[in-house]
Amino acid sequence: MLKIHDRLRRKTVALTPEEWVRQNFVSHLIDNLGYPAGLMGNEVSLKLNDTSRRSDTVVFDRHGNPLVIIEYKAPTVAITQKVFDQAVRYNMVFHAPYIFVSNGINHFCCKIDFNNRSVAFLKEIPRYDRLMQ
Repeated sequence: MLKIHDRLRRKTVALTPEEWVRQNFVSHLIDNLGYPAGLMGNEVSLKLNDTSRRSDTVVFDRHGNPLVIIEYKAPTVAITQKVFDQAVRYNMVFHAPYIFVSNGINHFCCKIDFNNRSVAFLKEIPRYDRLMQ
């Protein structure tokens, strides 16, 4: 089985189709959009309804608060409502103001307004420095 080095987890992991999407997406965020690698984590544990789960990637603000949760799927997996529902369930724990979903081909970015209970789809993934605006 092919393996790849995960720069956030600092270890070698199996190169599955979903992992390929994760590694490329994380690299894009860090290398092109200014996301600080030190404020990102892959496979971040969470407890949901007394069940242990893992969010694919979580991006934190400079105070350690969740800012973005990211859900990945393999390129052959369509981004459906079910995928968004999974990310939203995880975000019930994290309360991050952004959710990104990607299968490596299609990428979606949502901004959550908890006060007004609304969701807005953004046209593109914002640079890190624009997330706090």
